[in-house]
Amino acid sequence: MKTESTSKKAAFTGLFAAIAASSCCIPPVIALIAGLGGSASMLSWMNPYRPYLIGFAVIAIGYAWYNYFKLKNTDDCDCDTDEKPKWYQTKGFLIGITIFAAFSINFPYYAHIFYPDNKKEVVIVSESNFKTISFSVEGMTCASCEAHIKHVVNELEGIINVDASFENRNAEVKFDTSKISKEDIESAINSTGYKVINPI
Repeated sequence: MKTESTSKKAAFTGLFAAIAASSCCIPPVIALIAGLGGSASMLSWMNPYRPYLIGFAVIAIGYAWYNYFKLKNTDDCDCDTDEKPKWYQTKGFLIGITIFAAFSINFPYYAHIFYPDNKKEVVIVSESNFKTISFSVEGMTCASCEAHIKHVVNELEGIINVDASFENRNAEVKFDTSKISKEDIESAINSTGYKVINPI
């Protein structure tokens, strides 16, 4: 019984660690789907621990599988037991946990697909009003963060083009100064939870 309980705890611990490993990307997508704003970077402090959380998830789920096969081998005796295994002792449960954990761990690599392309077509009257500013942005950790910033900035009027890079820690925005100001763009980026350090 102790082994069964340990296996269940290991599976859930592994699942929790897998979700935590991508916790910087999951809340913004949930907020987008729910139609809410919110602080996207509130869990970005966990990103440096991502490799450890992934390792912990793999070990915990691996241990749960080890316990499953260990229990299965001990159940092969000729004992008279008609007791059905509990739901968390089944192979299906462990397969489900393992697949969900794998999707959670890989979430930052495909989260951008949840952000619709909302780039507007701009009617060019005079290019003399166009300006490009590179904003230094703190808190971005993956491609999902880039997609979030692009999505929010493209919602604004007068945006020609947005490029965000978590590696360069910046967002380069080309905009029409007659329709929008630098401060409006900065405010939009800050509203995502990432922070503009200084516009260049």
